[in-house]
Amino acid sequence: MAFFLNSYPMVYRARYEQGAWQETYLEKPHKTPEEEARMDPKEAAALAETRNHYADMPLVSYTSQYGFGCFEGLKAMPQRDGGLALFRPGQNAARFARSMRGLYMPPFPEESFLKAVAETVKQNAALGFRPKYKQEWERDSFMSADSVYIRPFTYSEGAIGVSISKNPWVMVVCTPVSAYFSSDNSDGVVTSRSRATPRGTGWIKASANYAVSALAKHEANEAGYVECIFLDAVERKYVEEGSSCNVFFLLKSGELVTPALGDTILPGITRSSIIDLARDKNITVSERKLSIEEVIAEGKECFLSGTAAGATPLTSLTYQGKKTVFNNGKTGELTAELRDTLKGIQYGKLQDTKGWMQRL
Repeated sequence: MAFFLNSYPMVYRARYEQGAWQETYLEKPHKTPEEEARMDPKEAAALAETRNHYADMPLVSYTSQYGFGCFEGLKAMPQRDGGLALFRPGQNAARFARSMRGLYMPPFPEESFLKAVAETVKQNAALGFRPKYKQEWERDSFMSADSVYIRPFTYSEGAIGVSISKNPWVMVVCTPVSAYFSSDNSDGVVTSRSRATPRGTGWIKASANYAVSALAKHEANEAGYVECIFLDAVERKYVEEGSSCNVFFLLKSGELVTPALGDTILPGITRSSIIDLARDKNITVSERKLSIEEVIAEGKECFLSGTAAGATPLTSLTYQGKKTVFNNGKTGELTAELRDTLKGIQYGKLQDTKGWMQRL
């Protein structure tokens, strides 16, 4: 698993009260990174547990009882020159505000989001909590590279009874993160579950959305697959997305297709970046309905896209017991090219001609 529940000690917290956001930075208990690395497992686990507790926040709330909340996920990547850089944080700020509006919460200002994210990463880095660039990452196109994972999220005021949050907190925590998907398994399966329904919250990065995703991914993993793919909830024939990522298919015609956005699909930031990179390479990219039958008949390559996934290949997809293999079971040429370009920009190996990276 890529994520580690060992939060860095500096945390951002804001509370919406009387029409304004009241901000603060919290310093949770910690030692130096070197001292923590030498701790025995029980002591390290106890420290991690302590950093994950906030005694002054309510246990019973709309968030804890009903999953009423939303979150973001973005990364700060170590750079070749020793620095750190965020990947397209403005897009996360805008999506976070949209999600909060979609849940009828007071939206967190985008400029406050950007400042909070950057400052939280910098304060942790100043204490030594950050990964350092390793030349060896270049050998596998940064698929095994480390980064700082940044999790902004909302948490509601204390409450019980189904309702909306009017005085939420916004938190920003940072954790270490490594490769999300196992490199020795690239098989996917179509799940029988439905992730989102029309007029629901599929377009919002809502906490509650991920309950079904977690169940479906667990079932896929138990059956020997690395990831599951959801179909639409109405006709059960159109591909939508993975458990926590968008999906792309290169067809035999040369067309690169990803499902069109609607109110059941999350507008991924890596997704939009992949579309831009592919079009820069004169690839025909379509955002449209894509049936599972078309994928089986015409699919040549398949890959997942997301903050954690980057651009990760699926070399097969099993649907109703029938396995379809893409590119003879190997990573496709276009998949590798897009992955290498994306990761190269993110880690500073390639020039950032699009202004995507924000230096810290």
